Amino acid sequence: MISATELPSTRPYLIRALYDWCSENGFTPYVAVKVDNSVQVPREYVQGGEIVLNVSMDATSSLKLGNEFIEFKARFGGKPRDIMVPIQRVMAIYARENGQGMAFPVSDDDTSSSSATLSAVNVHNAAVEEGDEPLPPTSPTRPTLKRVK
Repeated sequence: MISATELPSTRPYLIRALYDWCSENGFTPYVAVKVDNSVQVPREYVQGGEIVLNVSMDATSSLKLGNEFIEFKARFGGKPRDIMVPIQRVMAIYARENGQGMAFPVSDDDTSSSSATLSAVNVHNAAVEEGDEPLPPTSPTRPTLKRVK
């Protein structure tokens, strides 16, 4: 019998399930990431140590939702980039259109902790698709969801 400490994390399975739910229902899946040195994202789009990435099929190529990493290629400001996010750095996955999804604890010391606090997810950090400009900052006291066309 496997003890609870030896069980693999449920986080990658929940992320994949919510990604599938978003995709199958016509929603745009976004992931909010707590950025540290283990996260490979364009640093110029990181705000407050966080970034929100559009992981839809339209915004990515070669997407892999693995047990250890989320990996894909995407364009930021028209430039192709390789993105790699450790699963433990994912703070949330949700549908852009209605905000439904799931949040996960992420601590600052690279380990998951049930006592870790989550920051508000600000959608203005969203991945910028070719030709789009970053959204203006929203009020830090109340996260809002804005549609980007």
